[in-house]
Amino acid sequence: MAKINFGGTLEEVVTRDEFPLVKALEILKDETIAIIGYGVQGPGQSLNLKDNGFNVIIGQRKNSKSWDKAIDDGWVEGKDLFEIEEACKKGTIIQYLLSDAGQIEMWETVKKHLTENKALYFSHGFGITYKDQTNIIPPKNIDVILVAPKGSGTSLRRLFVEGNGLNSSFAIHQDHTGNARNRVIALGIGVGSGYLFETTFKKEVYSDLTGERGTLMGAIQGLFSAQYAILRKKGHSPSEAFNETVEEATQSLYPLVAENGMDWMYANCSTTAQRGALDWWKKFRDAVYPVFEELYESVESGEEARITIKANKKSNYRDGLNKELDELKDSEIWRTGSAVRKLRP
Repeated sequence: MAKINFGGTLEEVVTRDEFPLVKALEILKDETIAIIGYGVQGPGQSLNLKDNGFNVIIGQRKNSKSWDKAIDDGWVEGKDLFEIEEACKKGTIIQYLLSDAGQIEMWETVKKHLTENKALYFSHGFGITYKDQTNIIPPKNIDVILVAPKGSGTSLRRLFVEGNGLNSSFAIHQDHTGNARNRVIALGIGVGSGYLFETTFKKEVYSDLTGERGTLMGAIQGLFSAQYAILRKKGHSPSEAFNETVEEATQSLYPLVAENGMDWMYANCSTTAQRGALDWWKKFRDAVYPVFEELYESVESGEEARITIKANKKSNYRDGLNKELDELKDSEIWRTGSAVRKLRP
């Protein structure tokens, strides 16, 4: 592992230099990787593994939309595409990539095929961390591991095709074989990680749920919505309000942050923008810090898990979810966004 200085703190990470693909392939040469679920992470991880030369099969409910997508992506029924239980039988490594709700629903089916020395792989620590609510408790005679790409499966695949990688965390919950570390790092390299940093199942899910509800999705939508509303209230047109709130951020400034950091983005803006941003960022930090503290405590206590599991158990959950998503889609800010995107050159 390489030691890297992150903001003054030394961390050990795994890169492709010290753990190349050829080493990963050698470690997993006798393994059959069964991808259970072909939704958010399944396509990206499975296709990357397949293209990298690993022995991969898919387990998915037959005649579902995801089954049809797998066929469209080149998986062949009876060859490398099977129903879930058949794939679980064949796999020596079972990548459990169903949704959190799907994992709870299918657990008893999957569990009976977790025979000695197999590996159970997650990309989210939810099921294991909140086992008192999910009842996902693996047998003791297998490895239990995690690789969590820091982004969507779509981004993982897109970056892989471009020759790049998406950073991932990895964790070992249970090392029965004594080879769990090699297995999990090899899988992390195989799915297309840029570099790998170690965590625990608990820390992964705590940070993940906080991020999703915070700066990755929830908080950013809240900030966009508030600024857009103020600009519209003060008489600005939808186009102007959207461009100043979202378009300039996502198309111009955020890429600069990704390229070289926030200070570099500041340095490449006008002195007026620099002065205002430096004056106001701490006010925003101080305003939202208590909200983030409340959010983390809700995640840590298991309350966010309880809310999620309860919501997913409702028979009309999907209808309710679509209604909430439609509310976002039909709001003026995102209807304006649709029009703006069509005008991009």
